[in-house]
Amino acid sequence: MLKIIIVLVSCFVGSAYAYDAEELANWLHEFKQEAKAADISEKTIKAMFKNTKYLPRVIVLDRGQPEFITPFLSYVEKRVTASKIEHGREMLQEHSVLLSKIETQYDVPKEVLVSFWGLETGYGENKGVFGLPSSLMTLAYEGRRAEFFRHQLLDAMRIVDAGHNDVAGMRGSWAGAMGHMQFMPSTLLKHGVDADGDGRINIWNSLPDAFSSAANYLAKTGWRKAEPVMLQVKLPELFDYSLAQLNSRKSTADWTKLGVLDVENNALPNLENAAILLPQGWQGPAFMVFSNFDVIMDWNRSVKYAISVAHLANQFIADKPIIADDAIETEALSFNQMWALQGRLNLLGFKCGIPDGFPGLQTQAAIRQYQATKNLPQDGYASYSLYQQLLQPEEP
Repeated sequence: MLKIIIVLVSCFVGSAYAYDAEELANWLHEFKQEAKAADISEKTIKAMFKNTKYLPRVIVLDRGQPEFITPFLSYVEKRVTASKIEHGREMLQEHSVLLSKIETQYDVPKEVLVSFWGLETGYGENKGVFGLPSSLMTLAYEGRRAEFFRHQLLDAMRIVDAGHNDVAGMRGSWAGAMGHMQFMPSTLLKHGVDADGDGRINIWNSLPDAFSSAANYLAKTGWRKAEPVMLQVKLPELFDYSLAQLNSRKSTADWTKLGVLDVENNALPNLENAAILLPQGWQGPAFMVFSNFDVIMDWNRSVKYAISVAHLANQFIADKPIIADDAIETEALSFNQMWALQGRLNLLGFKCGIPDGFPGLQTQAAIRQYQATKNLPQDGYASYSLYQQLLQPEEP
């Protein structure tokens, strides 16, 4: 059974990197007609697609995003480094006047803005080298999230039409994120701010525009002034790990009644909207997250990323490492292994939906259901040991 599932997954995933040139040309012709109907100028449409190419590398990167395939602690350790913390503290000092002005205007802490900046582009040093016309076209044509990227490609052309950048300057990540803070095109159009008053929303080269746009986005998404994002907590023995889910909310008073304390045995802050997360399973570190964590998740739907943003912002203020047990599992599942695990769960009656290689909420719920039948801690974590247990070769 294991060999059959892996072979099928490998064949399917491999086929996603190929494309039919005639089919793509027909798709592009239809898309250009859609752009015309959306009142995008002929000049921009012609310039946008003059040198576009299908980029198989973009599909490879989409399937191997570190948010999904890297264990939590490894993910954080690679991003919240001593050098990044030191550099961030320097940037807070260097741009203190600008950042303080923006913090006062939008009520978003400057440490949070600089944390996003550091994690997204290394404080502006790596804003991406992919031409957005090609990367967005590839993702819009390929299909996994075609509708989303179709809209992003149209919005990228609207940005050019509005004069915020030209086609040559529309460069960013493989997924279409742009500028200092890595905004998607739709995000720039919705939340971008011309803070320096030059008539352009220049998130590529203007720090006032980039920081103000990010702060405006976070404020409009619901940032709560003076509330924490998260804190590490200590869970009591016999804790019901099925409660540790982003959508399982309690007041901190209710969590306290269940025996939850912060990691240093202090009382929890008095807040209503708190969840507990176990990003590396029940043996790993536990975090309590609040409403501002949800705002960060709106920016990027990865729990690992959101925790990293909060952790780096906290490190700018004081050294406070994440405490973890050395005995936790450190091996993560690959895209193909996750796909196979989802297929196996479906076969056993624990419904994950159509396998996609990503451990979303439906997959986590299916894992918890399986864990309950085996009297395992119901943390919903797709660990390597769970993969081995589910997909071990059947006895002859």
